[in-house]
Amino acid sequence: MPLVVLCGLPGSGKSRRAEQLLGALAAEGRAVHVVDDAAVLGAEDAAVYGDSAREKALRGALRAAVERRLSRHDVVILDSLNYIKGFRYELYCLARAARTPLCLVYCVRPGALGGGALGGGPRVARAEETRSQTVSVSWRPHAEEGGSHLAAGASVRREPQAVQSVVDGRAQGDAPKELEREETSAPDLPALVTPEFEKSANHVSSAFYPPELLEALTLRFEAPDSRNRWDRPLFTLVGLEEPLPLADIKAALFENRAPPPHQSTQSQPLASGSFLHQLDQVTSQVLTGLMEAQKNAIPGDLLKLPGTTEHLRFTQPLTMAELSRLRRQFISYTKMHPNNENLSQLANMFLQYLSQSLL
Repeated sequence: MPLVVLCGLPGSGKSRRAEQLLGALAAEGRAVHVVDDAAVLGAEDAAVYGDSAREKALRGALRAAVERRLSRHDVVILDSLNYIKGFRYELYCLARAARTPLCLVYCVRPGALGGGALGGGPRVARAEETRSQTVSVSWRPHAEEGGSHLAAGASVRREPQAVQSVVDGRAQGDAPKELEREETSAPDLPALVTPEFEKSANHVSSAFYPPELLEALTLRFEAPDSRNRWDRPLFTLVGLEEPLPLADIKAALFENRAPPPHQSTQSQPLASGSFLHQLDQVTSQVLTGLMEAQKNAIPGDLLKLPGTTEHLRFTQPLTMAELSRLRRQFISYTKMHPNNENLSQLANMFLQYLSQSLL
């Protein structure tokens, strides 16, 4: 059910963290889905981040894959750069619509904190400031809501690879062998992270992503901020040697309330099956009574119409076409805000609408 969003530059250890989290959750019998760039492209291709159109298509495919997997039973881990705060907000909206908790794991390379050619500048340096605040102060776990999410013995799943033409259009076999996955570690690697692995990961990333592309990604990187509701709870991890805060992450995923649903994501209140029929019948009766009453009325008279307890002041004769137009407008508005408690007041509401419209 929960969503884990990983965020960081290439070579920051996102895939390694995803493997660690997957192993920890799978050991508890939880079903886990990992969605990454390779699941959409068929094989990772760094060049996609150098083309705005292809990158936009990639983000759309990742969002669709996450949306398909969000459910009441499975954990979804999105392993990608996720460096655009607008895209992270879209993921937050998906979780909010699905009424499921989410958290953000921000991975930072130790060398990126010191600046330099590819150092990340002030955007990445902010991660050190928020490192001590791994969980937003506005988040509080709710233990009473946990414990009933997933049954033991569930399986671990990865998002099936889609056709590469979704983003690229090139065949899988055309990709050269050296285009290895940027960050994904082999399943048989030891659970403990070693400095050698970190050094190797950075080397592979530098070879896989051209220096000019790395610098471009660094310049346009939008670091997470725990003050934004879509970036919290936020866990900032510097380097691969820092242990993964599994206890805090699991508390955020399984003991925390889901983001409150937005009004636009909630279903409209249901009306009874006879609501529209009664609305049509009542307004029709009011129009028929008004057309009959105005035959013998003079301006200034108060007209008593069927089904109403109020009166309508007659000012001038009205045609059926004009009254029908006002009736259609009233019905269109009332259908958008159905309320069964106002059924007995529909005639008076329509009379008030006529009075205001005819002024």
